[in-house]
Amino acid sequence: MLFRIFGCALLVVMMSGAATAQQTTQPATDLELRATYAPVVERAAPAVVNIYTKKVVTQRMRSVFDDPFFREFGGVPGRSRQRLQSSLGSGVIVDEGGIIVTNNHVVENAGEIKVVLADRREFEAEVLLTDPQTDLAILKVVADGPLPFLPFADSDTAAVGDIVLAIGNPFGVGQTVTSGIVSALSRTSASVSDYQFFIQTDAAINPGNSGGALIDVDGNLLGVNTAIYSRSGGSNGIGFAIPGNLVRQVVNSAAGGQMMVRRPWLGVQGTPVTSDIARVVGLDRPMGAIVGEVFPKGPADKAGLKEGDVILDIAGAEIYDAEALRYRPATRSEGDVLEVRYLRDGKEKTAKVKLAFPPERPARNDTRIEGSNPLSGAVIANLSPALAEEIGFNPMASGVVILEAERGSYASRYRLGRGLSILSVNGEKTETVEDVTKALNAEQRYFILQVADRNGRVSTMRVGR
Repeated sequence: MLFRIFGCALLVVMMSGAATAQQTTQPATDLELRATYAPVVERAAPAVVNIYTKKVVTQRMRSVFDDPFFREFGGVPGRSRQRLQSSLGSGVIVDEGGIIVTNNHVVENAGEIKVVLADRREFEAEVLLTDPQTDLAILKVVADGPLPFLPFADSDTAAVGDIVLAIGNPFGVGQTVTSGIVSALSRTSASVSDYQFFIQTDAAINPGNSGGALIDVDGNLLGVNTAIYSRSGGSNGIGFAIPGNLVRQVVNSAAGGQMMVRRPWLGVQGTPVTSDIARVVGLDRPMGAIVGEVFPKGPADKAGLKEGDVILDIAGAEIYDAEALRYRPATRSEGDVLEVRYLRDGKEKTAKVKLAFPPERPARNDTRIEGSNPLSGAVIANLSPALAEEIGFNPMASGVVILEAERGSYASRYRLGRGLSILSVNGEKTETVEDVTKALNAEQRYFILQVADRNGRVSTMRVGR
């Protein structure tokens, strides 16, 4: 099979060459002969850095007595050992004062972060802000003078076919430059972060390129390389970069001293338009997103948008899936007014939507559960649009969610961890943290918990006290 495919590909190349041989011309000038990306690389490469991290990893040795039941009676936990784990990645200087952007997974839980510039200068870096939702982290180094940096390109102006260069440190071999084109835009199925809206490129990206720069032919930062599609671990010609406009929002948050990123929203939940739906609503092709739910007194509600409206574009950018309803506002600032074009009852309309931050209503009320119950060791909170955006939930969701579970606790033992929603305890619907704590404190011989995961799959468990 491999030989036959290779043979066919070779035949096509030979035929193509024969067909176009007479059209081939020699370079007309020395400039055409010496066409090169070197000037662009010369300007951009000094701003791309290598990042080396070290962290202490604790490995626990399992013991028959390492169990929450035995611990309550003084059981001996299993032994543990520590080892030093090193990793590498890439980063981009985006401000002459030493602000660097990289991927969150490159520096996550690192105890030591070293940044090495292209000129071999080394710096210890501190983390200003991490944003797991976009898989970005912002670092800061202190140098004697201004550092080379890359200005941001407007990633919304990128087009399929644009030439791009990827600069990073693949496999730890040192700074490497690869070229390619933008092969797709607005990719929403990479499953890399909560904001699924990537620039796709065929410029070779490999392990170690994470956090590196994807630049345009002017040497501006178009995106931050974050992932590849591969079954082998090497480049297969499909790489993904976080758009520069989204990166800039995270950088601005860190530069402004914020500890977390707050992103404006429309206050709607949408679903994509299928070909069948397009015919029903009068569209000549599938496009847009159907408004399924509108948050009361949110930006969209105040602008007059309603359930069933089909949003066609936001600020002139056409909408093709529901992810764009989150991404487009997330690259703007609070108070910005965006023109939204939508379809209602077969007629096109426009609305001016003033962006705002998702509200924290109700208050999250973080609570650690203790005692002899299956949720012991878990931290739970009330869901609000603000918290939902923070942890990557449906912003319209309500109820109680588990934020974390202490390792070795009852909650951890029963796999009641981060991201699970608590629907009911012993048949009592739990809409608030107080509902959960009250139900857990009731005198019961056993507990019946009903929980749901992020995808809405519901499961029920019965646990003895």
